[in-house]
Amino acid sequence: MTTLDIVLIAIAIVAVAFGVIMFVQYQRSKRLRGQFGPEYDRLVQDRGNQRKAEEELLRRQKRIEKFHIRELNGGEVERFSDSWRRVQARFVDAPREAVGEADRLVRDVMSTRGYPMSDFDQRAADISVDHPRVVENYRAAHDIAARDASGRANTEDLRQAMVHYRALFEELLGASARHLEEVKK
Repeated sequence: MTTLDIVLIAIAIVAVAFGVIMFVQYQRSKRLRGQFGPEYDRLVQDRGNQRKAEEELLRRQKRIEKFHIRELNGGEVERFSDSWRRVQARFVDAPREAVGEADRLVRDVMSTRGYPMSDFDQRAADISVDHPRVVENYRAAHDIAARDASGRANTEDLRQAMVHYRALFEELLGASARHLEEVKK
């Protein structure tokens, strides 16, 4: 075997290894994009590059694996659903208070399911692992509530916050609530 043959074999091995690495990275990106949907795109834009965004998403997944996230039982679903109906009814007479109650109720559901209750950004990141399609609702509702606290939100903004909180609330009750409905039939 000549030196040229050895060099060509080495080049071929490097090319194959590069191809395998690229394929694995492509598959990882495809999987993360499919799992996180709009949250993936938001993070890519926020971090400025795909690799950093994907590293963040993988960190989130590893963090959530450490927790004992669970579905709600029937009694909890009923209790939270009743509370949500009261919060929604309160919106008519006291929209600001209702938005605050909706935020607290969503946090209570998250806590009961096993999500840690750290600062808002960490809660949103944690929720994005299991509920990536509605985490933006949580961010939008929280933003409106913060604007309201400084007097910069109107009634329409507060109504939008309730819509966002409801989407997250329903997602958090999710499978538990659907199961309860099936049992009642």
